[in-house]
Amino acid sequence: MTNKVGLIGFPVTHSISPTMHNAAFRELGMDWEYDAMAIPPDILKYGLREPMQHGYIGLNVTIPHKEAVMRLVTPDPIARAVGAINTIDFRTNTGTNTDVQGFIDDLKAYHIPLKDQTVAVLGAGGAARAAVYGLAREGATVVVVNRTMQKAQVMLADLTMSAGIKGIEAVTLDDAVDMPLSLIVNCTSAGLYPNIADSPWVDGVPFPRNITVYDMIYRPMKTKFMTQAENAGGRALGGLGMLVRQGALAFKLWTGIDAPFETMYATALIELALKG
Repeated sequence: MTNKVGLIGFPVTHSISPTMHNAAFRELGMDWEYDAMAIPPDILKYGLREPMQHGYIGLNVTIPHKEAVMRLVTPDPIARAVGAINTIDFRTNTGTNTDVQGFIDDLKAYHIPLKDQTVAVLGAGGAARAAVYGLAREGATVVVVNRTMQKAQVMLADLTMSAGIKGIEAVTLDDAVDMPLSLIVNCTSAGLYPNIADSPWVDGVPFPRNITVYDMIYRPMKTKFMTQAENAGGRALGGLGMLVRQGALAFKLWTGIDAPFETMYATALIELALKG
């Protein structure tokens, strides 16, 4: 019998996770299948119960459900700390967050130093929570920049309560420019396809020179934000590696087998090229 896993979100048509995971299953000769299900927020409870009752082993969770599913399954310590779930195992009715380790592992793959470095995180949503949590655990000095200062402060207060993370400031973009930043991480959706002309870095604010930026967006593969960094002599990295690494961690959780990372990455590249 085919083992089934999948993705829930709303929408999910943009996702390349099914192609990526199914390529991994084929390479390893595994009788597994990964699909995607569009679940509107108002029927999330039913939408989660349905695949569970039809024998699914687990699910990935994407926007806008990552925080809402926290009350429908048992979050593990990482998910509780971050306040968001992106991977569920129905066998144990638990949810975890592989975004944190996927993000940190990708930074390390690019040999980006984190300990004692000053890092600006742009955004205050679920992705920003994962980034702040992961960076703080690695010993970075983190500042958070968000259009709404109050939302950033609420996020940081939540992380203090859930994960004991203290001493992180919410600052304006103007303030961040004057800090000794070594890395800027975009955790917002600004620049995400199809709104490719957008950027979280406001026009008129000078871009720091010779700095590394990491944009969690992977479609398009080069965002306006990344181009702004390169124009200022910096290094720009996109989020495809994080997507594949968090997916590989979910793969291992469900199957108990190490995922073929190179196959998943190459398949993701091809899928993105086909989607344009």
